[in-house]
Amino acid sequence: MPKNPEDRRVKRTRKLLKESLLELMKEKRFQDISIRDVADRADINRTTFYLHYADTTQLLNSMVTDLLEEAQGLIDAHIRETVADGTLRPVFEPVLDFVVTHRDVCSVFMENPEASHFAEHLQKLIQKNGREIVQAWFPETQNTTVSYLLGFLACGLIGLIVEWFQRGMDLSQEELLAAAEHLVHGAAAGLLTE
Repeated sequence: MPKNPEDRRVKRTRKLLKESLLELMKEKRFQDISIRDVADRADINRTTFYLHYADTTQLLNSMVTDLLEEAQGLIDAHIRETVADGTLRPVFEPVLDFVVTHRDVCSVFMENPEASHFAEHLQKLIQKNGREIVQAWFPETQNTTVSYLLGFLACGLIGLIVEWFQRGMDLSQEELLAAAEHLVHGAAAGLLTE
């Protein structure tokens, strides 16, 4: 059965709007970007913009949601292997590949934290998925201790990636993976084992 051409047009227009907003966010602060700016950059009229999004905030939130859903899909595909292997590598590797592939988007979102709240969304993603791993590896651990550990690790892992980007990715992905794994295991062992 052929796809509805209307669906293709909707997807193409939404993709164009997202790309236009991303380009504009590289040039100026999100709060200074108007619907007219996005529509002009996408070479569409404002009425067409309003057919898809109520405002630039809804457009930005849609972009963040898309990115996080894709990351969650990768995590879902590898979390069982991570739990079973006792190492974070099965989930770290594809997620780091994903972050590198989407470096431009991630960087723009990180540079506009007041608009996208991207770091907070990432922290919640790490905490949610990390809880399953920590509880599988350390089943006797108190919930409060797990929460503190995951809060610490979420900030640390995000900071590690931000620093890596700012330093021009001066470590190889393998070196960064090894550093992240070492930091996570060290923090977990230090807090959860006595």
